[in-house]
Amino acid sequence: MPPQELAKIDMTRIDFINQLYGNDVLKRAQRRKARFINTTMIVTLLGAAASDTLESGQVVSGVGGQYNFVAMSHALPDARLLMMLRATHDNKDGLKSSIVWSYGSVTIPRHLRDVIITEYGVADLRGQPDGEVVKRLIQIADSRFQPELVKQAKAHGKLEAGYEVPERYRNNLPEALADKLRPWAEAGLLPDFPFGTDLTEDEIHMVKAMKKIKHASHHPAELLTMAVKSLWQNKEAPAAYLERLGLADAHSFKDLLIRRLFAGNL
Repeated sequence: MPPQELAKIDMTRIDFINQLYGNDVLKRAQRRKARFINTTMIVTLLGAAASDTLESGQVVSGVGGQYNFVAMSHALPDARLLMMLRATHDNKDGLKSSIVWSYGSVTIPRHLRDVIITEYGVADLRGQPDGEVVKRLIQIADSRFQPELVKQAKAHGKLEAGYEVPERYRNNLPEALADKLRPWAEAGLLPDFPFGTDLTEDEIHMVKAMKKIKHASHHPAELLTMAVKSLWQNKEAPAAYLERLGLADAHSFKDLLIRRLFAGNL
């Protein structure tokens, strides 16, 4: 880049934003009552978070300064760290809980635990003993996985033998959440992208359909039902959509099936 063009760029380095080193007094004054919000993939029942690497060693994301923000939230006297994640995730082995007893890769260690948020609630973990941390995290986990999490925590001595998940937290299920949110969704108050998006309406429709297919691909029975329904309906997707996906001239059985599944889920 020519020097005169480069001189027009005056960006602040990320390490100025995500840590306190350098002019510590000024940064502390500027960051009073700071709230640092991050996302993660997996949280253990003791509060550790895995955000960049799977247990297999496969790296799926850069840390991106997450650790620095977390450490800064503890270094500042009145700051908090909000770590968000989905309660479940799909992989080749099916639906899994994103809150687990332990995990073989950690980005944020347990001693830096703070606030964890799922779609089912908020767990304030800072300053809590392990037993209370375990209980609070189970209370925001998907209820389909709560019994196994309780069992594992008891086996490792982190929960008393007679502990049971309180009744009010036993209905952490997608359908129950959808029921609670339905009035606001029907009123148009819960848009897919509340802060805006660069995606067009067509692209949003395409993404939704492909996500349904991806989910079903991990569940053979669901995929079979979807395939039968799509073939029976015999719907066709808009030509522009098919062109975008490279399915306009589908000939192989696989491509023809994907094309039909895609059309059936629009």
